[in-house]
This record gives sequence, structure tokens and C-alpha cells, in this order.
Amino acid sequence: MMEKEQIKSIIKQATYNNTLRKIVFSKPRDKSIVRCVCVPFMKKDGLYFQSETFTKDNKALHKNIPLEEAYSLLADYAIECYMQTNILTSSGECEIKVSKSGSVYIGNKIKSGGETVMPLLHNKEKKHILDPYLSEPFLYRLGITDKNGRIHDKMQSKYRQINRFLETVNDMASLLSEKEDILVYDLCCGKSYLSFALYFYLERILKLKVEMIGADLKRDVIDYCNGVAVASKMSGLRFICGDIAGLGLDKSPDMVVSLHACDIATDIVLAHAIKSGARIILSTPCCHHELYSKRSELSDTAKSGLGFTLKHSMSAQKLCEVLTDSLRAKTLEAYGYDVDMIELVTPDDTPKNLLIRARSKGKGTDLSELEAARSFVGTTLTLEKLLK
Repeated sequence: MMEKEQIKSIIKQATYNNTLRKIVFSKPRDKSIVRCVCVPFMKKDGLYFQSETFTKDNKALHKNIPLEEAYSLLADYAIECYMQTNILTSSGECEIKVSKSGSVYIGNKIKSGGETVMPLLHNKEKKHILDPYLSEPFLYRLGITDKNGRIHDKMQSKYRQINRFLETVNDMASLLSEKEDILVYDLCCGKSYLSFALYFYLERILKLKVEMIGADLKRDVIDYCNGVAVASKMSGLRFICGDIAGLGLDKSPDMVVSLHACDIATDIVLAHAIKSGARIILSTPCCHHELYSKRSELSDTAKSGLGFTLKHSMSAQKLCEVLTDSLRAKTLEAYGYDVDMIELVTPDDTPKNLLIRARSKGKGTDLSELEAARSFVGTTLTLEKLLK
């Protein structure tokens, strides 16, 4: 089959050029499978491909494929086993789609050149901050590990997310270690996987004296979290139920955390953090609806320049997400924060992986750039309204 030989050639060339990052197989014909990810890695006897197949019963199945078998097998995967394949390289991407009738589309946008991507080394696993502490009670009580300290297969991505979050906190640890007592608010905390990990990291690993308060509207969630905190002997961690505005959280905190607060709940948290003078703000927004629902109010300038994007629902949603989070970042900057937006985890673990990270500079407000940005967008969003 001509298409199979073409796919083999594309994979072989990317491997030979050392530009291949990974191959993602999705839309499987076998409905018990979710997707498969393949990466090149180096063993003592040469280059291999490792496939990791994720199943609907939350298992991850691994297979090591020798290089001499890999090209043909991976091409078979792309044509016979999956209806979509993405070959990701440092110089572009190739997308392969197979229709129900069996016709094959190959959209190869891989260019020449690109950065060198070194294969993974066999058995050289990434070390995580919490790896030495897998027997800690809070990890077991949250359902991340079993009684023997082994991470449950279905919680592997959550464990990676937790450790990546702690790495971002570690980058700012010097801002916290200079104080004797640390006050942290986790607002719209939910089940609080990251709250417990953050408290453990600050109090047990960094040896700081921490008071941490989690808040959420769901009573059953709050009761559960308080039970885990007590059972895990985390005396400085407590959870309260109610609306943020009425909980008396009026002290100036060292850190405000908000992870996956839905839509304008993110704005409510950010406004509270700014008003209370939080030194550090960490927020992962999700479920952006406000600007999308108000897209008819966009300025004539925005509509004129971006109208082609707004024409289609999917691209309009993505545009509104980008504009919303960019306005949030610009608002934080206007109120005296250094801001960066980083990837919290890989898109393979969750598509909701943007982290807005802000550090107070201790300076006053400068709204000029924010006003210019808002003028371009043409409508005022919740965060600005709450700060007025």
C-alpha cells in the first residue's frame, strides 16, 4: 500500500534526523482503547520505540518495539488500528486520518531542520518531589496510592500534575522562606488534591510554619477534606464552606491558589487575591464562557481583524479563551504583579493545563496598557468590574 510506505518514510526520516518527539494514535477502532502514544528511547543495544496504550478501564499498557520492526508496525497502527495519527516533531507535524471507508489522508507539514530531540534513556525516569514520600497518609486517603505506597494506575496523571504544581511553587520558595508564618488561601478548592500536597510541601519539606485555608461551596466536599486533614495530622490545614466574599478571609495572604475554578469563579478569586494584597497568585482557569457569550459586543476593530476566526464556533471559543486569560494577565500586571503563563502539565494529561503565575512587585497600579487592551476587545469582563 502506497500510503503505508509514505508513513514509514515520514517516521523513518524524523527518527533519522533526531527531530521526532512522539507519535499519538487516537480514535481507535478497538473501543476498549482510548489512545496510544509512542516515543523513541535508547537502550544499551540500540534505539527502540516505546508504546503506551491507555485503555478505558484506566490501565496503561507498555510495549518496547525494536527499531527494525517499528516503522512497519507504527504504519500499520496508523492505517489499520486508529483513525487519526499525529506525528509530532520539532520541525512540524504530520496528521494522518483514515475514513470509515478506509481512504487515507496524509497532511505532512514537517519541514526540514528543527531542533535535535534526544531519545529518552531506558529506565531513566523523571524524579518527582513527592517520590520519597509515597507512604504519606494523605496520598493514600486521597486515593492516589494504595496502602503500600504504590500509585494507582488511574492516578498517574494526577500524580504528575501534583508534582509539576509543586515544582512551580518551588521556583518561588525564596519569597516564602523569608517569613516566619505563611498564610495560604485555596479558593474554590474542590476535592483539594493540590491543597494537601501544597501544605505538605510547605510544612513538612520546606519546614515553614503554615496556616492554610481551603474554601468551597460544597458542604460534602468540605467535610471530606477536613476529615482527610485531621486523619493526616495536618493541624494547620482546614476547610470552610461558603461564598468567598462572606467567609472573612480578609487577612493579607502570602499565597492564593485557585485550580480549575469554573468561568467567572476564576475572576472572583483573582479579584479577591488582588484586593487582599496576595504576594503570590497561582490560578488555572477553565470553562471560559463569559466572553464567548458576549462576542457580539467585541469592538469593531476586533471584529474587523478577527472576524474570520469568530466565524466558526470552535475557533471562536479558543480565541475567547486566549483573550480572556490574556486580559486576566494584563489586569494582574496593571495592579502591580509580574505575570507569566506556563503549561502546568502536558496536553496528554489534561487539556486544561494553563497556569497563570503572578508575583507582587509591591508597586502601585498602572491601568494604561489594560485600558488599551480592553479598548481593543471592546467589552469589560468580570475581573475588571470587581476591581472597580
